[in-house]
Amino acid sequence: MSGYYGPSFNHKSSRPPSLAASRANSSYRAARSAPVTPRNGSITTPRNASIAATIAGTTAAQTAANTAANTGPTTPALLSRVNSKLENEANGKEETPSMNSEILRNEKGELMIGRIAGGKHLTDDVEDIDLGCGEIKRVDCDMPLTLTEMVNHEGKEYIVLSFATGDKENPFNWNPWYKRSITTLLNLMTLFIGLATTAYSSGINRMCEEFGVATIYGQLGLFTFNIACAIAPMVLAPFCELVGRKIVYASAFLCFSLIFIGLALAQNISTIIGLRLLLGLFGCVGTILVGGTFDDMYEPHKRGRPMAMFAFVAIFGTVAAPIYAGFIDQSLGWRWVEGIQGLANIPLLILIFVAFPETRGGAKLHKRAKQLQKATGDDRYVAEDDIYTPDVKSMLKASSVKAIRMLVTEPVVFAFGLWIAFCWAVVFLFLSVIPITFEEKRGWSEGVSGLPYISLAVGTFLGWAAHHLQMRKYNQLQEDPNVRIVPEHRLYGAMFGAVWLPIGLFIYSFTQYGYLSWVGPVIGLAPIAFGIFFVFESTYSYTADCYGETSSSAIAGQGLMRNTLGAVTPLFASAFFHNVGSQYAGLILAMFGTVLSLIPFVMFKYGHLLRARSKLAKEY
Repeated sequence: MSGYYGPSFNHKSSRPPSLAASRANSSYRAARSAPVTPRNGSITTPRNASIAATIAGTTAAQTAANTAANTGPTTPALLSRVNSKLENEANGKEETPSMNSEILRNEKGELMIGRIAGGKHLTDDVEDIDLGCGEIKRVDCDMPLTLTEMVNHEGKEYIVLSFATGDKENPFNWNPWYKRSITTLLNLMTLFIGLATTAYSSGINRMCEEFGVATIYGQLGLFTFNIACAIAPMVLAPFCELVGRKIVYASAFLCFSLIFIGLALAQNISTIIGLRLLLGLFGCVGTILVGGTFDDMYEPHKRGRPMAMFAFVAIFGTVAAPIYAGFIDQSLGWRWVEGIQGLANIPLLILIFVAFPETRGGAKLHKRAKQLQKATGDDRYVAEDDIYTPDVKSMLKASSVKAIRMLVTEPVVFAFGLWIAFCWAVVFLFLSVIPITFEEKRGWSEGVSGLPYISLAVGTFLGWAAHHLQMRKYNQLQEDPNVRIVPEHRLYGAMFGAVWLPIGLFIYSFTQYGYLSWVGPVIGLAPIAFGIFFVFESTYSYTADCYGETSSSAIAGQGLMRNTLGAVTPLFASAFFHNVGSQYAGLILAMFGTVLSLIPFVMFKYGHLLRARSKLAKEY
């Protein structure tokens, strides 16, 4: 699909519990027993909240790239900050104020943190949870045990809430099977959006004949869909973070599904082009948040597999749609290509409305804060996201201006952006090339000529399966105490897999002749898809590891380049292969692919030098 892989602009996720929490409690108890002298007589201390992570990307492999590398178990947000503060004080280190916030202290110099609970949740079991945060404050409402800290933010006092250890409402603590079911729903939604991207191409010829227009006007439907996926996320991504995940998924997928009614009943090509633009708009909104949703639920070292599956489904859906769409168009007509897709969305749409939960921990804490405000009459209760969310202007700048600037000024971002854009262009070129090879040259029917796409689907599956070898290699490196993990360790899979893209293009180019067996070009399609999967995976993993907190902007720039090239490619694909000649056009692509396949090898050797010269790259 021409989906969006970053940035998600998700707020800092609520931290999963770990053994570090108990260490934080121990440190806090020790600190409370010792006198603490406030600096300069002040009863406030700069708050060390790492809120820069609010603009953290997620993309098909971006979240995977932020996994186990350099990331261990984490504590609940409050205890982590307390532990960090006490360690800094013990070592005589000064902290830097973050976002004009300070943790307040009482007259004894003690950090003003606590616990709060009420109603049916006041049981004996909660007394022993996070003891280091003080006595439990009881409130007259059903309130799960929640941690609090008193802060001064921009001159105003707030009581900031965070999850306690083991809180069942914390998405990190959900049952693994429940997380997998949510992941499955997201992947199904991604699959259906991907299928809609390219199934449309199977009906273009008949549709244009019915409307009496040139085929190029039908190709504009592919252009408008992809250009919406290229531009819209850079504007919409920040706004999607202002509300919870569920409302965005449900409303966007509802609009996405309803548009198929208009496509199936359209009476002119202008309506088709406009509706395809809207289809891309609402389709990309859903996929903007997938990476962020995985961030909400999975600890960093557990995100690799769901993100790899997401990348597989996104590519698989894009290349698999013509397998069935050609038969539908041939037997029922192009309108039913759209109609059947709309009908197929209904069961999933119902599941999203009924079964999909809110996954953003910040949204759940916001709900608790509102409940506490009502029960206590104290409007100081807030969730962390309520006061530390960047303003829309800042997020828009990161998702657009900064993204474009990084694309044109950072060699790593541009090189991998060019590589992945070329791969996406190949995908959409082959929507025109495969019909030329099998319909025009071999006289296959429209439906049968869609069957070679099975080879692309198989190649994508094999790429996903082989990716586990890259993950195994990376995990082995992590476990080796003598190895210092660097971003270049993400490139082993790319160096192995990416060379298959030009190999497949060479095979396809020189087996297109009509007098040769159809087996040759069909075989050539599989390594093309195999290589494309590894390009996608390595691009986002390596970019995310290189740029850390600024990787969301880098990946947004790459996504703009990828989807823009994917948008314009269908407009000249047929003319390119007809005028240049199928074999020579394929040869040109293969040569470009060969040159670009050198990128991971060059980066593996010289990437550390490029990172050292960059002001934005993360230090290792």
